Amino acid sequence: MAVLGIVMKFFQIVISIAVGLAAGCIPIVGYNIGAGRKDRAKSLFTRLLALEAAVGGVALLIVELFPSRLIQIFGAANESAYYTQYGVKCFRIYLCMMVLATVNKGTFIYLQSLGKALSSTALSLVREVVFGVGFALLLPRWFGLDGVLYSMPVSDMLTFLIGAAVIVQTYRTLNEAPASRADQRMASLLSRLMQHRPDRV
Repeated sequence: MAVLGIVMKFFQIVISIAVGLAAGCIPIVGYNIGAGRKDRAKSLFTRLLALEAAVGGVALLIVELFPSRLIQIFGAANESAYYTQYGVKCFRIYLCMMVLATVNKGTFIYLQSLGKALSSTALSLVREVVFGVGFALLLPRWFGLDGVLYSMPVSDMLTFLIGAAVIVQTYRTLNEAPASRADQRMASLLSRLMQHRPDRV
């Protein structure tokens, strides 16, 4: 449990960065959607996903290359070699899908900025409750303690597969070209003319 606590501390730091990046997009997306600039909202979504993947990629490199150093930083420098060895294993397995985890988190929050709170909440619940809790309970029955470690990457991977469909749909929505201002003015003018047209007998 102590080792998993260290792993989760590092995970929370990385996810906090991912949340901060996505949360910073909310007012910008809202402004551009309100202004009819879906193209800018789409561009921001692409940049957000790229940044989230980069954050996850850097975290993954740290986990894979310097797991022992991370264990020492978080207060386990004087533990036994077995403790360190198991800690390295936990870091490398439990967090091996960090790239997908950060992309998933960014997607959840971006959906909120588009007013798709239901989709965002549903994806989050699927990740945290259905997959997160479900696999943590089921996988140990077949894989023992390693099943707990594999529950995290499996949950992130399956969530990403579902989220990928949502990402594609989001791009399709943002690709829909809004009516030009000239078209909007013409439609408004025609609507007023129809309302004030004298009835003919």
